[in-house]
Amino acid sequence: MTVGRTLLKSLLAAALLAAGLQAARADEWRTTSSLIGESKYGANFQHYDYVNPNAPKGGTLNRVVIGTYDNFNPYIVQGSPAAGLVGFGGGLLYDTLMEQATDEGSTSHPLIADAYKYPDDYSSATYRLDPRAKWHDGQPITVDDVIWSFHVLKANSPLYNRYFENVTDAVAVSDREVEFHFNQKGNRELPKILGDLVVLPKHWWEGSDASGKKRDITKTTLEPPLGSAAYKIASFKPGSEIIWQRVPDYWGAKLPVKIGRENFDRQRFSYFLDDNAGWQAFTKGGFEDFRAETRAQRWAVEYTFPAIKSGDVIKKEFPTTSPEPMQAYLINTRRPLFQDVRVRQALTYAYDFESMNRTIFFGAYTRTDSYFEGGDLASTGLPQGKELEILQPFRDKLPPELFKQEFKLPVYDTPQSGRENLRKAYELFKQAGWVNQAGKLVNAKTGEVFKIEFLGNDPVDERVASPFIDNLRRLGIDATLRIVDDSQYTNRTRAFDFDMLALAGFQQSNSPGNEQRDFFSSTAADRAGSRNLAGIKNSVVDALIDRVIFATDRDDLMAATHALDRVLLWNFYMVPQWHLGKVRAAYWNKFAMPEKQPTYLGVDLDSWWIDPDKEKALAAKYKGGN
Repeated sequence: MTVGRTLLKSLLAAALLAAGLQAARADEWRTTSSLIGESKYGANFQHYDYVNPNAPKGGTLNRVVIGTYDNFNPYIVQGSPAAGLVGFGGGLLYDTLMEQATDEGSTSHPLIADAYKYPDDYSSATYRLDPRAKWHDGQPITVDDVIWSFHVLKANSPLYNRYFENVTDAVAVSDREVEFHFNQKGNRELPKILGDLVVLPKHWWEGSDASGKKRDITKTTLEPPLGSAAYKIASFKPGSEIIWQRVPDYWGAKLPVKIGRENFDRQRFSYFLDDNAGWQAFTKGGFEDFRAETRAQRWAVEYTFPAIKSGDVIKKEFPTTSPEPMQAYLINTRRPLFQDVRVRQALTYAYDFESMNRTIFFGAYTRTDSYFEGGDLASTGLPQGKELEILQPFRDKLPPELFKQEFKLPVYDTPQSGRENLRKAYELFKQAGWVNQAGKLVNAKTGEVFKIEFLGNDPVDERVASPFIDNLRRLGIDATLRIVDDSQYTNRTRAFDFDMLALAGFQQSNSPGNEQRDFFSSTAADRAGSRNLAGIKNSVVDALIDRVIFATDRDDLMAATHALDRVLLWNFYMVPQWHLGKVRAAYWNKFAMPEKQPTYLGVDLDSWWIDPDKEKALAAKYKGGN
């Protein structure tokens, strides 16, 4: 996995969302908000308890990105955005109404907005802007900017469109207050997650560039946009490098969420074509100062280069407590080949995780068996209690096994179990009308050969997909892998032009809600750029998503999420892979950092700072590097 792996890297912030606000009086202004109880900081939030509030500023953070870029407008379904820009949230350039906490799940603190409120029936939400908030050109961030941003994002961004589907309008209440109207009542998550709205500068986007050409928010651009956050674009070389410079008079520098953070004067992102080239750049120094290692084999045996031995590069593991992503081989059910659930179940039986974990991953991983892994939202055992009540009305539309047996993934722990699992896979294919003829799995009626092309965008995908492909070939399936560059991969996944993805991921929160529509709903299945990559169109799933969104309390939310998880699992839309539960990181010894890191994320690199003496010594030793 690399920075270019769209769904596993760029989507963590969107995962910290939820459904269930703390009790408070109607229309009471709230600052820090939590969807799972009161924030540990209370009303007197000064700064995160893990940061050094006196951390010095300075130095350069060097990072490596795999792929290329051609766009500084990340909120449209076109182009490849540059590093530092994200399709959901503000990235390095823009602030959002509120900022999601780094050390607590489903919690937000003030940023552009200093408070918000909503009525008892959750029919609207009002956000109050901080009068200090301003753009990099010195102009104030206004209610008009917020309203314009809301409408532009809903019109052009599939992510925001689905996320704020039930938000119908935004209107000015005063010069500091904006009210959002909802078309449904009882969505207890919606008032809070409007804080995730990124605010864009209306006056800049509706203005003209240096040549007099009118700007267009619906198009790609390589003109550095006006921003509001702690960094701005200092220089760039399209497709190969982008450098961000810290804004010295950033308006929000003294806010509690910013104190002791965003300490690097510059952030330089250098682009490489593939992960092996990026790895070599890291080992030499000067191109990448911090590397989150996702390859178990490399972590185990390849960190032996000279800088490791000299202590100039440090390896460290940081535990995480946030939910684990559903990482999987993703099946495109839009393809007629995969619309029979028995075919998808057969593919699941053909995957040998245990052998891969033992021979390739050095036993580092744990099998993922839930869409909500790593918390109390994962379904277990048989449905009972409130979950069973939720599922009962859909009994005739669900597999009978869902009510009778616990969901279990096949285990390849002995040679005998391996043979039994492949035998079970073949039996399922046979029930679905596929038989083995002369070593090929063919359709019994048409003679069509069963073919699958896995799509990937990184050479590592070959290691991930090849063992699975080998097992599929044993069953007579014509299975292949195609590796494409990052741009092709982005375009093909946006257009749903693939059979299966070698690796895809869905990062959940510990309080899920509106984002489930973009992940799994029927209306998102054919919307270009949506995250429903599997093409799920299931009326039961749609109903359960709404049940999650409109849960009445935490217990109700847990029961509804268990039900949704169980239905997704028993429909075999994906072949689950694995998770780790920690961040494996290696970094050049130029940093100082707080004594602890937030375990919810594992690492908050923004809380680190650079030791100028160490940076200078490394630069001299490695010839202009770090």
